[in-house]
Amino acid sequence: MYNEQSKERTMKYMKEKRDKLTLDMPKGKKEVYKKYAESKGKSLTALIMEMLDNEMNAVQSDN
Repeated sequence: MYNEQSKERTMKYMKEKRDKLTLDMPKGKKEVYKKYAESKGKSLTALIMEMLDNEMNAVQSDN
C-alpha cells in the first residue's frame, strides 16, 4: 500500500540518489522518441542515457 510515509521515503531517495534533467523539444517529438525507445525495449530515459554513454565512450576511444 502506498501511503504518505512511502511517498516521503521515495522523495528522500530521489533527492539523495538521483539527478533530474528536463528537456524542451518541439511539440509532438516526445511521443515520437518515446515510441522509438519502446520499439527498442527501453524507456526514453534509458535510451537517452545509453546513447550518451555510447557517444562518450566512442569519443574517449578516439583519443
